[in-house]
Amino acid sequence: MKRSNFYRIPLFLVCVAVSLIVLVPFAMILVNSFKDARQSALFKLSLPDEFLWSNYKLVLSKPAVIRSFLNTIYIAVFSVLLTDLCAAMAAFVIQRRPTRLGKAAYYTFLMGLVIPISIIPTIRLMMNTGLHNTYRGMILYYTAINLPFAIFLLTGFIGSVPKELDESAMLDGCKPLRLFFRIILPLLSTVMVTSTIVVAIAVWDDFVGPFYLISDYRKWTIVLNIYTFVSQYETNWGVVFAFLMLVMTPILLLYFALQRYIISGLTAGALKG
Repeated sequence: MKRSNFYRIPLFLVCVAVSLIVLVPFAMILVNSFKDARQSALFKLSLPDEFLWSNYKLVLSKPAVIRSFLNTIYIAVFSVLLTDLCAAMAAFVIQRRPTRLGKAAYYTFLMGLVIPISIIPTIRLMMNTGLHNTYRGMILYYTAINLPFAIFLLTGFIGSVPKELDESAMLDGCKPLRLFFRIILPLLSTVMVTSTIVVAIAVWDDFVGPFYLISDYRKWTIVLNIYTFVSQYETNWGVVFAFLMLVMTPILLLYFALQRYIISGLTAGALKG
């Protein structure tokens, strides 16, 4: 028992330290979002003399902000749908047909988890194919970079689904496409919720992709619109922090609402393969 407590105390301290690393910057952003330009420029955790909602009103009064929110939602929704659908179909084929080609494809996808994105060839490819500076280009870009994780997660889970289900359905005259959509896909709901959340967060928070692949400011995502509130000589950090809070709030609400699915989905995908 003493030995167990000896290890628990350092582990607890590490957890507290990691939590503070995450929570202190968030608390600073939240508190300073209600301060005026002078107080927010000090970057302190102290409460403001007066809580100013005008910072949030100023952010929401800009049409560019609303447009960028809609752009981000549009790109995120279709990226999630396309990633989940392609990953589920690929994982089903890889798991149910363990051929050399399937294994090679699986390990090729896994390489995408560790190999970084080469942005310059990506830009040239998208410009040559007419996808640069387009919504469909961003959707395909996010689908490509998130497929490896989704396939890894779903392949492990499909391995736990009994093959007898497939055989029974085929004996009843069920075609492969119908088998997938009517029987297999509903069984993947828990893992697909996990994949959806992870992909949605990745798309919502991404800065590098839109920065290099979208040149039209009317198609900017919400993260890029930080430039709207930052200038070279004068910046109202209270407004900037209010903007950051508005950017973080939707994805935080999504995470807290579905966090139990993330843990169960990751566990299912990792341990059942």
